[in-house]
Amino acid sequence: MESPKKKLGVITSVDSDVSQVGMYSMSNDAEFIWYGEILAGPKIGAYLTINQNEIKIIVTVSNEKVIDQQNSIKSTEFDNRYSKNSINRIVSVKTKGVIEDGKFQVTSQYVPMIGNEVSLTSIEELKIIYGIENNESTIKIGKSILENQPIQLSINKFFASHIGIFGNTGSGKSNSLHKLYLELFRSKFYNQMINKSQFFVIDFNGEYSSSEIDGATQKGVFGVDEEDKEIFEINTRNLCEGRKLPVKKKYLFDADILSILFDARPATQVPFLRSSITRFNEVSHETNFCFGVYATGTLKKILTSGKSANQDSLQDWIDTAKNYLQDSSLFSELDQIVQYNTGDYSIPSLKIWFNSGSEEGISQDSLNRSKIQAISESLTMCFKRMEITPLNQLKIFLEFQRVHRTAWGKVNREHLNPLFSRINSSFQSLEKVIEVKDKAIDDYKMINIISLVHANQEITRLIPMLLSKMIYDEQKKIVSGNSVNQTKHLIIDEAHNILNSEYKNNGDDWQDYRLTIFEEIIKEGRKFGFYLTLSSQRPADISPTILSQTHNYLIHRLVNEKDLRMLENTMPTLDKSSYQMIPSLGQGEAIITGNAMQVPVFVKVDKEKSLRPASDDIKLTNLWIET
Repeated sequence: MESPKKKLGVITSVDSDVSQVGMYSMSNDAEFIWYGEILAGPKIGAYLTINQNEIKIIVTVSNEKVIDQQNSIKSTEFDNRYSKNSINRIVSVKTKGVIEDGKFQVTSQYVPMIGNEVSLTSIEELKIIYGIENNESTIKIGKSILENQPIQLSINKFFASHIGIFGNTGSGKSNSLHKLYLELFRSKFYNQMINKSQFFVIDFNGEYSSSEIDGATQKGVFGVDEEDKEIFEINTRNLCEGRKLPVKKKYLFDADILSILFDARPATQVPFLRSSITRFNEVSHETNFCFGVYATGTLKKILTSGKSANQDSLQDWIDTAKNYLQDSSLFSELDQIVQYNTGDYSIPSLKIWFNSGSEEGISQDSLNRSKIQAISESLTMCFKRMEITPLNQLKIFLEFQRVHRTAWGKVNREHLNPLFSRINSSFQSLEKVIEVKDKAIDDYKMINIISLVHANQEITRLIPMLLSKMIYDEQKKIVSGNSVNQTKHLIIDEAHNILNSEYKNNGDDWQDYRLTIFEEIIKEGRKFGFYLTLSSQRPADISPTILSQTHNYLIHRLVNEKDLRMLENTMPTLDKSSYQMIPSLGQGEAIITGNAMQVPVFVKVDKEKSLRPASDDIKLTNLWIET
């Protein structure tokens, strides 16, 4: 049997969804003990119930004031002339929804009416407001701040969506991200997740990369069994440390991605890269491709082009070949080659002539004696040995392409030299952290943490985009035309590092390409079973397109005006009263809003004692204490 209501007052005026309540008493208790229950008093943000026959209209307190009925002075402050009981308390409330037939729903069908009585919201009513539909699978994230009631999140409504977690440094943002997925992996669905879902965590600061194990559960960060988790410590400083990231060849050898990575200039360098990489991808799939024949084809053409080839092209070719072939004796004959005024080349000691226009006529004997044939065979063997390191295959291919494209003036040699300086630098970094594999996705486990704390800037920029594009495309390929029978979840901590929209359309090709990828993911990913979780201390720096497509939010304390304005403009489920509370939230306190919640909920997120991200504030006094 339902307990009697603690009646507080009566509706005295109604203006749209805001009503005034004339309180029966001046009592302003923060809490009431009512029939054995501790109920939140009518303070700002608290729930109250308007009783309208069998309907319960749920409202929240938005402001309060007092009026003096007996002393009608015009001053803005009371002057202590009022008599006993002349002061009345007025509370303003905002309609949130109704409880009908034991269910809470947001509707405009019922509105407060003058004369309706207002009472404290009972624990049972709170459970309905914060609760989940019958038989709904949930996780517990924490407790409501005002009422201290457990807050449950629907697994289906929350995790089958794009999630945004925002808050200043020290507000509890990292703990909330970790708590969300910790509770998900603690659920009864863990064993099914192993075969049906994969989770990828982009960890810029190394907060989730700890190898520590909880002594009681023998589980690590996120509460995942060690055999179901892989930590990729991306390290460009020390080749011996960290595991390389498996990447499918087609994604790494993408002309757009590499053009941006190498910072290629649009006029000459980008066209060179596009055509060269396209050609490389074509020939590398040919079963009978012979690299030596391909490379020495350029040499033969130089030798038979006379003066139409650049004067330096022959030496460029020889120097490039010497970089990859350790046997210097292979070049003893070519090093003796001379060019005459006619443009013809000759090796005088061997009496070998390479006349203009005679490429087809170079005899096999001349090829053998000049060791061009031997060089060709050695280059082919060298290229084959590089099959285990396709990056090196691409590098040697590009270098011979440079010789070919510059030999006859198609491309200015001086324009490409700076590009190759950047290519060499980038390849050195890539070789340390990338492992090119045909079926890279098979090397990932249920949860994969990619730590970028020891990566240089160019790799930090590349990896999130490369990984995101690869796993999204793979998921899209699997699901297209079929029902979703598996899911991918991409979790990006400090997302403003890669989703900054400030330079979009301002000539930054990198930004434009990267944002294009992520905007496609957040717009289309949901229907393919691909979900993003973004965590950031600077939501104002993230593309508004991406923010507006996010479905559920955990908002911690934010004080920057730009960040607050961005939230206001992109979150339709965040009401004004909740929005105004964001700057005053304490550590670990958050507002949960979005499609998974019918009303914004103020929650104190539980903090784990043992399994936590490495994001706690440093206590200097403990650091400096004598040991």
